[in-house]
Amino acid sequence: MTNWRGVFPAVTTKLGKDGAIDLDATQKSIDRLIVNGVSGVIVLPMLGENASLTRDEQEKVVRAGKEAVAGRVHFLSGLAEISTEAGRASAKRYQKLGAEGLMAFPSIAYKSDPRETAQWYKELAGACDIPIMIYNNPIAYGVDVTPAVLRELIGTPGIVCIKEECGDIRRVTDIYNETGDRFSVFCGVDDLILESVALGVTGWVSGMTNAWPAECVAIYDLAQAGRYEEARRLYRITPAFHLDTHVKLVQYIKLAEHMVYGAPEWVKPPRLPLVGEERERVKGVIEATIRALAGTRMAAEQIDSA
Repeated sequence: MTNWRGVFPAVTTKLGKDGAIDLDATQKSIDRLIVNGVSGVIVLPMLGENASLTRDEQEKVVRAGKEAVAGRVHFLSGLAEISTEAGRASAKRYQKLGAEGLMAFPSIAYKSDPRETAQWYKELAGACDIPIMIYNNPIAYGVDVTPAVLRELIGTPGIVCIKEECGDIRRVTDIYNETGDRFSVFCGVDDLILESVALGVTGWVSGMTNAWPAECVAIYDLAQAGRYEEARRLYRITPAFHLDTHVKLVQYIKLAEHMVYGAPEWVKPPRLPLVGEERERVKGVIEATIRALAGTRMAAEQIDSA
C-alpha cells in the first residue's frame, strides 16, 4: 500500500502561443504548488493535454516535472494510450523517466467492457514496478471502473488507488463496501471534495488547485480535521470548482491560472483559447472567486489580530 494522501493537483502543461511546451513556466507552476502545501503532483493528466502531445513532448514534461519536484512530494505521471501494447510501453517509459507512480486512463479509443477493463489495468500493472492510480471518468471516456471491476483487481498489487470521478457521490461508500480498505480512494472532481472527505476519501486529484493551491489545501485539511464549518466557508467558491467539470476545463483552468498569477493560457489544438461571451462568462466566475477569497483572507487576518 502506498502512502498517497492529500491534495495532488493535475498539473496543466504550460505552452507558448505557438504551441511549444514552456518547460520553465511548467516547472515554476509545480514549485508554486509545492510551496503552497500540496502532497503530490501529477503531470500529463487530461488537464495536461497528454493525448495532444507527441512522445518527445511527453518525455520532456516528465523529466522537467521530476526535476522540479526534486523529491519534495509524490510525483506521478498520467498515462493515456489506445492499445494495451502502447500502454505497457508507456508504463515502462514513464517509470524509467522517474515517475514514482502512474495515473492510468482506460483505453482512450475503445469503450472496454468490465472484463476488458480489468485486464487493461492488470496489463499496465504487470509492465512496471511502480504503483498505479486508476483514473475513473466514465462521463468523459465511457468506461466505468465500478466496484465490481475493482473487486477483480484486488489480487493485482500494483493497482493501489482510484481517482473516482463518476459524479455519483454514493460510489465512494460502494467502493469501500465492495473492497474494504484495499484501495485508496481519491476524489477526482473539484465540486465534490467536501462530500467525498465526509465519506472517507484519502486524497483529492484537483484541477483548480493549479490556480488556488493554498486555499484548496486548506479546504481539504480542514475537512479531514472535521472542521467542516470553516471548510464550508471556503468551499463556497464552488462556481469556480464547477469549471473543473466542463468539457473545456483545460481552457477554463488555464485561464484561471493566467488571471491569478500570470501563467500562459495557451492550449494545443484542436482546443482553442476562449473568446467572446464564453470567455467573459468564465472570467466573471474567476474574478468573483478572487474577490471572495480576498475577503476570506481579510476576515481571517482580522480574527488573528483581535
